[in-house]
Amino acid sequence: MTSDTNDNGGVDGARALRLAASVGRLHIVAIAAMGTFTFGWLFTGRYLWALAAICALDWFVVNLLNRVVDLEEDRLNHITGADFAARHRRAILVIGFGLLFGSFALTHMVWPELTPLRVAYHALGLAYNWPLLPGRRRIKQLYFWKNTASATGFVITVFLFPLSQVYSGKAAMIDGVTGWTVLLALLFFVLFELSYEAIYDLRDAPGDAAAEVRSYAVVHGERGAQRIIDALLLGSMLVLGAGFAAGALPWRLFIMIFAPALQLVLYKRFVRRGITARDCVGLTWLGAALLLTYHLWVAAGLPGAEL
Repeated sequence: MTSDTNDNGGVDGARALRLAASVGRLHIVAIAAMGTFTFGWLFTGRYLWALAAICALDWFVVNLLNRVVDLEEDRLNHITGADFAARHRRAILVIGFGLLFGSFALTHMVWPELTPLRVAYHALGLAYNWPLLPGRRRIKQLYFWKNTASATGFVITVFLFPLSQVYSGKAAMIDGVTGWTVLLALLFFVLFELSYEAIYDLRDAPGDAAAEVRSYAVVHGERGAQRIIDALLLGSMLVLGAGFAAGALPWRLFIMIFAPALQLVLYKRFVRRGITARDCVGLTWLGAALLLTYHLWVAAGLPGAEL
């Protein structure tokens, strides 16, 4: 694996940006924040900027702290920033936990309804990353629960954060959004998000096997994992199609069917030539870019953008 630094121990400009993005896993932060922003708008008709920022902070903290636990598998999988995380482990822990506890004090004063959700999210993150379970195991090592826990984290921040504003009376559901709308959108999102997890597991199979992480790729092999990914992506599209046909999902939600369809095509292409870390990160940035494009479409008042 190449080093994170140059021969003088420093980091050049372009490499520094890549290193910072990798250490903080900013691609995951971006798609999570855009998810909160997007579903908040879809459900309430409001742009919940502050909630998206809190979501970004929460995912940044969890991913940052994760880097000091995943050193072995990150090195084996040639993940950028593994050497940096190993050298600066103590500083990362101080910064991560400092942001975590400091942000709790601030957000509780303004959004007390978020506190139980944030506690649940970070408790899940700690159990996912750190050996807190019986036998000093992590959720990340458990078959099925590994991916389900990560999807649950997205459900808390992307769906429950905005819905907490509705149930606290700070926002209201827009006309046409029913319980079925929310439920079908949630099911689509969970299936689609799980496909990301399984695609990442294809890339991480060597390091996961060494760290006793029972991912789908480790347990079922590449072909078995691909069948699971295909089922998740096709399932997510089926949910949107059936929901739209039944009149439970509006066009502005149905149009998201384009994302899993595109992902299905791209990931198949990546697997044929050998999937890489860059491919996985690129897929995540693409997802965030599609959500941003969605909002630019809405801002421009183009067809189908109406609430």
